[in-house]
Amino acid sequence: MVIVKLSVHNPNLKYSIMNNSEYNKAENAVNNVENSLHNAADKAKWKINELADRAKDYINEKRNNDEEANQEDWLDRVKANVSDAWDDIKDKANDAWEKTKDAAEDVKAEWNKKTN
Repeated sequence: MVIVKLSVHNPNLKYSIMNNSEYNKAENAVNNVENSLHNAADKAKWKINELADRAKDYINEKRNNDEEANQEDWLDRVKANVSDAWDDIKDKANDAWEKTKDAAEDVKAEWNKKTN
């Protein structure tokens, strides 16, 4: 339960007890989205941390195919990988925005219903 002060002008109507299920829904939505963003960021960090290993793999792959490894080709591969990670993070951030906004609107509507 959430105790909400409704009016300072009416001494007989100081507090109301409001069911907080809508607040819990909003909080859960925010927590779920926060976890999704955290996971996406961890995946991106992991990819960044393994770049040195991937660079070695790239050089060995080129050597095994009697090809020349070059920085421009390597950076194109990295750029494509980072672009995919960015798209994933951007999708999660957009989802976070929408879910949080929707949850806030639900809480506001519930609040208006209880106080009107």
